Amino acid sequence: MAAESAAFTPLTLPVLPLDDEVVLPGMVVPLDLSDAEVRAAVEAAQAAARSEPGKPRVLLVPRIDGTHAATGVLGTVEQVGRLADGDPGALIRGRGRVRIGAGTTGPGAALWVEGTRVDETVPDPLPGQVAELVKEYKALATAWLRKRGAWQVVDRVQAIDDVSALADNSGYSPFLTTEQKVELLETTDPVARLKLATQQLRDHLAEQDVAETIAKDVQEGVDKQQREFLLRRQLEAVRKELREINGEQEGEESDDYRARVEAADLPEKVREAALKEVDKLERSSDQSPEGSWIRTWLDTVLEMPWNERTEDAYDIRGAQAVLDAEHAGLEDVKERITEYLAVRKRRGDRGLGVVGGRRGGAVLALVGPPGVGKTSLGESVAHAMGRKFVRVALGGVRDEAEIRGHRRTYVGALPGRIVRAIKEAGSMNPVVLLDEIDKVGSDFRGDPAAALLEVLDPAQNHTFRDHYLEVELDLSDVVFLATANVLEAIPEALLDRMELVRLDGYTEDEKVVIARDHLLPRQLERAGLGADEVTVDEGALRKLAGEYTREAGVRTLERSIARLLRKVAAQHELGRRELPFTVTDGDLRELIGRPHHVPESAQDPAERRTAVPGVATGLAVTGAGGDVLYVEASLADPETGAAGLTLTGQLGDVMKESAQIALSFLRSHGAELELPVGDLKDRGAHIHFPAGAVPKDGPSAGVTMTTALASLLSGRLVRTDVAMTGEVSLTGRVLPIGGVKQKLLAAHRAGITTVIIPKRNEPDLDDVPAEVLDKLDVHAVTDVRQVLDLALAPASNGAEREVPVAA
Repeated sequence: MAAESAAFTPLTLPVLPLDDEVVLPGMVVPLDLSDAEVRAAVEAAQAAARSEPGKPRVLLVPRIDGTHAATGVLGTVEQVGRLADGDPGALIRGRGRVRIGAGTTGPGAALWVEGTRVDETVPDPLPGQVAELVKEYKALATAWLRKRGAWQVVDRVQAIDDVSALADNSGYSPFLTTEQKVELLETTDPVARLKLATQQLRDHLAEQDVAETIAKDVQEGVDKQQREFLLRRQLEAVRKELREINGEQEGEESDDYRARVEAADLPEKVREAALKEVDKLERSSDQSPEGSWIRTWLDTVLEMPWNERTEDAYDIRGAQAVLDAEHAGLEDVKERITEYLAVRKRRGDRGLGVVGGRRGGAVLALVGPPGVGKTSLGESVAHAMGRKFVRVALGGVRDEAEIRGHRRTYVGALPGRIVRAIKEAGSMNPVVLLDEIDKVGSDFRGDPAAALLEVLDPAQNHTFRDHYLEVELDLSDVVFLATANVLEAIPEALLDRMELVRLDGYTEDEKVVIARDHLLPRQLERAGLGADEVTVDEGALRKLAGEYTREAGVRTLERSIARLLRKVAAQHELGRRELPFTVTDGDLRELIGRPHHVPESAQDPAERRTAVPGVATGLAVTGAGGDVLYVEASLADPETGAAGLTLTGQLGDVMKESAQIALSFLRSHGAELELPVGDLKDRGAHIHFPAGAVPKDGPSAGVTMTTALASLLSGRLVRTDVAMTGEVSLTGRVLPIGGVKQKLLAAHRAGITTVIIPKRNEPDLDDVPAEVLDKLDVHAVTDVRQVLDLALAPASNGAEREVPVAA
């Protein structure tokens, strides 16, 4: 009874916390005294031991994530010295479990607690089940230790007979996690603890067995592959010896290619060429590089769709409906595709599908400013015709081999982009879009544009030869659509082989329709908004197209719509706006800021460019479509400025000559026009075109420069609502120019209401949309005098103004 009561005597001990470590009774562990908490606990224990018999005692408590366990281990400080690395340390032995109670006080800086020893006695002799459990644990531990080669530890484990000590021996197991060791520590019943240790050891051995099985299987697989590789090489050597003995030359691989060529549906000439290459493959040795070239060539030929064609959809009305649904405007190209389908249908009905070896393909060049839908139109054309669609990007291509392919003797030789497009389409009559054909360049590797001459010539492309294939490829059934921004950048010989279709840009009404039917639904989806959540009324779309963007296409308009919807979505997520919401033209300034392109006619009269004499409004055509061009003129001070003509604005030679002609005309006809031409003789004239960083050239600014000089000399203002275009001659005749449709569309976008064009350009007005002509007052003139009468304001409006003088 005395021993039993002593076991439960309360203990007062300093706490030695162990971070992510667990010490079980019976374990002997070295601890680093450089840790402040460990040193404080050991020093407190040593201080307490001076007044008590025996070794210093501490309470070893696991601490996981800052939380102490409820059960600790009574440990005695066996020795204090230095560890193997020279740091101060203490050797501590675990004696028994202690259930931790309340905190108390004690000497030193350590935390002191009260605890109670846990009774871990086991009846003696052991019951039969417990004895079997001890036997099983020792067997499992011996098996695990033998795998690790720890024979000395095996003997020590076998010598342990106490159930509690045997279970606590698992604390040395490196495969146990901290949580598993804490579970062992807090299990006070020795038999239950031994069961838990046995189960943990059994699970670990099972995992080891699975890992060893997997490793063994992997090793067996590797050995099998190596053995199979060696046997196959031996088999190939045996077959080679047998072929040499029997005089056979044909190999299995060449037999395979011969069978594939004979089974393929190839044109007769292509089949003959392929069989010749198979013969070469059979004669070549395995080490010859020619064999790999031949195999690659044969694979390419066999993958080509030599006799595959898609049936055209001859529903002319259906094709027209598809084109109208996917693109607004662009009537010229839609009519051309409809005509092509109608002619194809009639030729097919009369058995004229192939005439002279050529089929009825088409080669169209779509030329227009960026953003008008040239690239997307190609896919719509393929959809309307029921054909496959392939896009070939030619921007920046400078190597002729990109079009016609490389010779097969080159390393890494490939067929050209045209052959690859046919192969990708899987049919011989796809719609091939040659994108950005005006961006093709030339250098020491050849001229790709010259290689395109045969591809795009309807009289030659039925016998097109790629340098890689070196067999005839029939391209006469392909519909080629070439896109370009600048017509002048396309070589003349190449342009002559294509049918030109101009896409001059959209009117404001067409932009509103495109934005409503195509751009807005697409951007709503990208912004994660539903059509029932955000709507944009027609007034807002019209203001976006007219004042926030000024372009021939609709790319910037789509960006503006995307920005508008992003702003609405962000405001809704921030709780600033409720949905559903309708965007009106009055909401645009709040959402995306002020308009960027306010028409001159809408500005304050004093702030307009034409508010002073000597400024006229012209019209020009650029790579981005039509544009409004302002011309400014001034006279130098007679005392400081030299007589003559000064031109600025990065002008080309043609435009400089037009300025000389305008000046000469006014000098010779100034008296007739009642202009003080003496100023032109004594004072230097300066003509400037703003946006000086942009190159400008062409004769169509002749009437604009003449009008600016006449306004300067007469002091009369040029009307704000008037824009003009036309070449001027020395006699004052107004000669025809190009790009009338694009220029009138630009004038309409800029808010101009009156346009002056040459009389001989009057037939070009048929190409201008009717809704644009209804809003423009177009005057067709033949003489500069008519231009001045129309463009210059009455003398009373500006006669009192001073003539601008150049600094």
